[in-house]
Amino acid sequence: MVEAITNIVGQKSIIHRFEDVMAYECDGYTIHKGIPSAVIFPSNTEEVSEVVTYLHRHQIPFIPRGAGTGLSGGATALNGEVIISLVRMNKLLHVDYCNRKAIVQPGYINLKLSNSIASKGYYYAPDPSSQATCTIGGNVGENAGGAHCLKYGVTTNHVLGLEVVLPNGHIRRFGGVLDMPGYDVLGLLTGSEGTLGIVTEITVRILKKPQSASTVLALFDQVADASQAASDIIASGIIPAALEMMDNMAIHGVESGNYPVGYPKDLAAVLIVEVDGIAAGLEEQIDEIMNVCKKHHVREVRKAKDAAERARWWANRKTAFGAMGKISPDYLVQDGVIPRSKLPEVLEKISQISRHYGLRIANVFHAGDGNLHPLILFDSRIEGETERAVEAGSAVLKACADAGGSITGEHGVGIEKLDDMRFIFNEIEIEAQTQLRDVFNPLSLCNPHKLFPKPARCVEMKRMETASMS
Repeated sequence: MVEAITNIVGQKSIIHRFEDVMAYECDGYTIHKGIPSAVIFPSNTEEVSEVVTYLHRHQIPFIPRGAGTGLSGGATALNGEVIISLVRMNKLLHVDYCNRKAIVQPGYINLKLSNSIASKGYYYAPDPSSQATCTIGGNVGENAGGAHCLKYGVTTNHVLGLEVVLPNGHIRRFGGVLDMPGYDVLGLLTGSEGTLGIVTEITVRILKKPQSASTVLALFDQVADASQAASDIIASGIIPAALEMMDNMAIHGVESGNYPVGYPKDLAAVLIVEVDGIAAGLEEQIDEIMNVCKKHHVREVRKAKDAAERARWWANRKTAFGAMGKISPDYLVQDGVIPRSKLPEVLEKISQISRHYGLRIANVFHAGDGNLHPLILFDSRIEGETERAVEAGSAVLKACADAGGSITGEHGVGIEKLDDMRFIFNEIEIEAQTQLRDVFNPLSLCNPHKLFPKPARCVEMKRMETASMS
């Protein structure tokens, strides 16, 4: 295999020695690890197609990978699969300002796109916390969101077209213009976690920068008050560009990081609320937001005095995950979604889960759209703590599902949440989705054993009987 792939991509574009591939044993989710048999670095769509064609012909499973910032194990080679890394396909191919779109390769860094078009007054809206390092191809795979997805939507709302290498090596294009007839294949591919093919080119929507933006910081002595304020801001008719929340444990983490704001140590929760758009009318929205906060016993609420202060608040918030390393040797990031109105109820349930498992849980999340990110703090050196952390994470997702929500908002299912899929889907629904996957990926070679749990025995037997009859 190594010799054949080398003939396609060149000697410097494949690694297979243990000491080299060991660096690819996991993504940002580190509970489960696996060593790939090789890592391939194609430089264009044709090379991806040739590599996949060879692997398909010899029935060798493979996994597409971006920057490795994923948080659910989606790019982990559990069974020695070959990893196809797309980091060398990292070009901005074309920008069409008149039609407000750009074409990028999958390895192009998220933030780099906004920086590249900023001088013309444009930007790319999806902004995951890892946007300085994550790739747009990876964002498509996980349907990534970010702080500003409340108003502007997640990745799928900004993808106009895709070029994809299917699991048999064939190259296909989908979309390209608005409102394509037929099935929404773009919507199906975006968020499919690499199980339907490998994206090699992406056409995305770019937006004109808003005329003005303003940010409010609100400090609360009770988590319940902050939660209710977040819900009531939306209920008032205002749709902020972003509405973020951190609790006391998360605040301790970020204040220990590289961008401290100076939050009081006894603070229970902080809200960061940002509005943007036409300058006329923004101040009225800011006043309304501050009035809502005052109705919920806010300790202090103020508007950023300038762009520098606003940038410092956001830098502090966006380093929250990494800052947890300052207060815990290990942490597990969860990613549940709930209705906004259930925030106080579910946060209390998370506190109960924390006490039950004897583990600290820091909450930092997109309060505006109910996308929670509980960070379960643990020490893997203590026997049994890793297992307790995983169980606590599953309990958190169960609480989200019971509240009418979902087990993921932007981090994907990967390997972390396979069994938790049953919190929101029954066996028939899971089977229907796996049948859809099989249309694209019938041999399950492309990112196998991800996204869907193994079917229950009765469903599996029925499927085998149907296959044998056909």
